[in-house]
Amino acid sequence: MRVLVDEVRTLRFDDGTPVTAASAIAPLADGWIVAQDDATSVAWCRGGSVTPLRVLPPVDGHDRFSPAAGTKGLKPDLEVACPAEVDGGPAVLLLGSGSSARRMRGVLVRLDEGRPVASAGDLTPLYGLVAERLGLPLDQLNLEGASRHGGTVRWFNRGNLAAGVRSGSVDVPLTELVAAVLGRADPASVPTAEPRTYDLGAVDGVGLAVTDAVALPDGRTLLSAAAEDTPNAIDDGPVVATALVLLDGATVLDVAPVPEVGGRVHKIEGLALREIHDDRVELSAVVDADDPELPSAELRLRVALDRVLSSAGW
Repeated sequence: MRVLVDEVRTLRFDDGTPVTAASAIAPLADGWIVAQDDATSVAWCRGGSVTPLRVLPPVDGHDRFSPAAGTKGLKPDLEVACPAEVDGGPAVLLLGSGSSARRMRGVLVRLDEGRPVASAGDLTPLYGLVAERLGLPLDQLNLEGASRHGGTVRWFNRGNLAAGVRSGSVDVPLTELVAAVLGRADPASVPTAEPRTYDLGAVDGVGLAVTDAVALPDGRTLLSAAAEDTPNAIDDGPVVATALVLLDGATVLDVAPVPEVGGRVHKIEGLALREIHDDRVELSAVVDADDPELPSAELRLRVALDRVLSSAGW
C-alpha cells in the first residue's frame, strides 16, 4: 500500500472564519458534512460554499470551546461522521467520543427540502455498554471513528498504548443506532457485538492509534491512525506521525505512512471515500491542527492497493 497527497486545501466558512478542529467527514447528497470537535456546529460543504450548521444547543452559553478559555471540558466532542438513512432519505450520523459524560450524544443530519437539519439524542447508556463490551473503564473510552459495513456501524475506540489500551472496535446495527438518536428506541437496548482489538504498531516509541475508518467495497477496512504522545483520552500531545492501515477483519495487512506536507505531520481525524478504482481509492481526509486559532485542512489522498472490488459498499 502506498499513500500520496494530491491536494491540501484550507477549510474556511464563506465569511472567512476558519473551520477548526475538523474531526470527521461524511457525504450528504451532493455535499459533505465536516464535524468540528470544538463546536456545537458542523460545516456544510457544497458547491464551493462552506456554511455553518448548528447541530447541538449551546453548552453553558458556549458554542466554541478551548483550553485557553477554560471551556474544553464542556465540548460535545463530535468525532464520528458516518453515512446513514432516516425514513428512506440520506443522512449523516455524528457521534461524540464518550471520553466524558458530556460527550455521549448522537446527532443525525438529514435533508428537509434540500436543506440540512439536525436531531440530537442522549446515548449515555449505549456508551456504557460499548465500554463494557470492550472491557474498558469509562475513563478509557475514546470513540473516534466508525466505518459502515452495510447495515452495521463498526465503532472504533482510539486506544492509547502509553496507558496500556490497544485500539479496538465493536459492531452496532445502524437502524437501531439511528432509532436511539431519534428517541424511537432505548439506547440501552442497542446491541453491541464483535469486540476486536488491533495491534497497529508504533513510531519512535509512540503507539499508533485509530482516528477514523472507512469500509472498502471488498470488505476490507482502511483506518487513519496517529502516533500522538499523550497520557490519556482527554489531553492533546505532539503527533510524531500519521498512517493509513489496511485491515481484513482484525488482521493488519499493511501500514503506510501519510507523507508530511510542508514539513508538517497532519493529524488526520476524519476519512471519507471519494472514488474507487480497480487498484486504488481516493479519499478526503480532514485534519485537526489542535490549535483553535488555525483553520483545519482537507487532504485529497490517493491510496494504491493490490485490488479494490468496485461493487457498492452500501
